[in-house]
Amino acid sequence: MRHSPTHEGIHVKTTARHRREPQSASMKLRLLWPTDRSRRVALAASALTCLAFAAMATSSVAGTPEQDLTLSAAAERATAERVSRSSDRQASAQAAPAKTAAPAKAKAAAPAKPAAKPAAKPVAKKPAQPKPVAGLSQKQMNNAQRIVAAGQKLGLPKRAYVIAVATALQESQLLNLGSTAIPESRRYAPEGSGSDHDSVGLFQQRPSAGWGSVKNLMTPSYSATAFYKALRSVPGWQKMALTYAAQAVQVSAYPEAYAKHEWRAKKVVDALT
Repeated sequence: MRHSPTHEGIHVKTTARHRREPQSASMKLRLLWPTDRSRRVALAASALTCLAFAAMATSSVAGTPEQDLTLSAAAERATAERVSRSSDRQASAQAAPAKTAAPAKAKAAAPAKPAAKPAAKPVAKKPAQPKPVAGLSQKQMNNAQRIVAAGQKLGLPKRAYVIAVATALQESQLLNLGSTAIPESRRYAPEGSGSDHDSVGLFQQRPSAGWGSVKNLMTPSYSATAFYKALRSVPGWQKMALTYAAQAVQVSAYPEAYAKHEWRAKKVVDALT
């Protein structure tokens, strides 16, 4: 049986052959280059070094397992927060119409306000009473004002007012008189009483002579208007002396009696106009 040569035998034979044969160039290079085993060891070491660098680079990018777990948990929390916020926004959007509709319902349920009360009509102020002049009382001055107002309403000149006031001073002392002969005149608050037949009022006009009813003649504005209308019918009355113009209307038994009242009548009319 043939036995395999041992390492020592191979080494001895190889050494003897080397001594016998000259070394070629390739052999010299082989002697300079590492053996196959050393080459494999060097290659393995290089591969291990590259793998180590690659692992370090991977670990620096990807992080440690603990870091990976932390990042994963943070990502899950961020996702949960986004889902929660989205749900909250949807719930708010659904609740918004209900909130806006609530005031409308409240308005509908609110009781209607009562209608505003109409503005009260302004109370007409009574005209101020004229200040008495020429020795007249307040009653006399008020009657003189009514006489002037009736003449102004007819559009007559100031001269007509003076004639009318002078006539009333002579006939009634500018007082709205009733008559003892006419009981009806007492119904209209007379400011005194006369006794000249059925004469009544400021101008002592007689109902029996066609001047008007007792009620009308006891109204200062009516009796003054009746006097002015009769005066206008007298031709040239504007140029007549006051006493004659008054006499033409009144047909008094004392035609000159009106003249003495002219100055007072002028003063009163001036104060009223």
